[in-house]
Amino acid sequence: MQGAVLYAPRDIRFEEREAPKIAQPTDAIIRLSATCICGSDLWPYRGVQAIAQPTPMGHEYCGIVEEVGREVRNIKPGQFVVGSFATSDNTCAICRDGYQSSCVHREFMTSAQASLLRVPLADGTLVATNDLPPEELIPSLLATSDVLGTGWFAADAANVKPGNTVVVVGDGAVGLLGALSAKQMGAERIIVMSRHASRQKLAREFGATDIVAERGGDGVARIKELTNGIGADSVLECVGTQESMMQAIECTRPGGYVSYVGVPHNVSLDGEQLFYSHVHLHGGPAPVRRYLPELINLVLNGKINPGKVFDLSLPLSQVAEGYRAMDERRAIKTLLHPNGAK
Repeated sequence: MQGAVLYAPRDIRFEEREAPKIAQPTDAIIRLSATCICGSDLWPYRGVQAIAQPTPMGHEYCGIVEEVGREVRNIKPGQFVVGSFATSDNTCAICRDGYQSSCVHREFMTSAQASLLRVPLADGTLVATNDLPPEELIPSLLATSDVLGTGWFAADAANVKPGNTVVVVGDGAVGLLGALSAKQMGAERIIVMSRHASRQKLAREFGATDIVAERGGDGVARIKELTNGIGADSVLECVGTQESMMQAIECTRPGGYVSYVGVPHNVSLDGEQLFYSHVHLHGGPAPVRRYLPELINLVLNGKINPGKVFDLSLPLSQVAEGYRAMDERRAIKTLLHPNGAK
């Protein structure tokens, strides 16, 4: 089996890897129909997040079950499945409360940019469709695995309600699908902060009513101008930097909600400033498994098309070009085809 391995900053290789096997009786092996590159993969790719050794990459996946362990009851060979980037038993107290990405038995998936994948805790992690989906829906179903699930959590955690004014900080794939999610939840006004024409266009397709190109203090001032001086009801922070987090908090009205789903890097908060801001903060690794059944149904029923966020499609063998394109902002998100198709 071949797959993607990161050796050093900007040194991603497509090479031979050992094919996964059933290791625990609760495992499943799936043959991937599609995988992709996540914005969070760019942190180690750029060297911001250090790696100690050559590291298999990828955590977004969907495909056909090939084999299951002897204790797997609900997932069966031949089914099409989508899974989360975090495994879960879906039965512990934390899972039952809807936070499967903090399951007491959680593992983070790390090797999905390949043709085969071992999924631990298959019954609790994977969601199967009733039938094999048509090929044209594969990108949108793949999106539910992380990027849509994370955008949906961003909107949910920011308490998006019908009639709300929502600000999205970040025009990457998660931010764009956060806008789509806010639209589905009934937001009346969705302001996406973006400086890139192609991303602005997709943001509007997904439901954005306004685009703000300014950043930092200028961006906050523009949001205040658009919201009668008080700020937004809900703000989705989808980047993970100090600037984006402070911009999100400062764009929120007193009593409003900030969600943070961008993996944080060197983010710190001023306690006194936070105290007087009077905002609610909620975020973390998205509990994608909580939302998967609903999101899969929305895709299968044609209600949403999150697969539009993939603006570059490559064979898995060209994974290095996929990373370069996203690193250089030539692509929003790269879809990878393990079977070699484009």
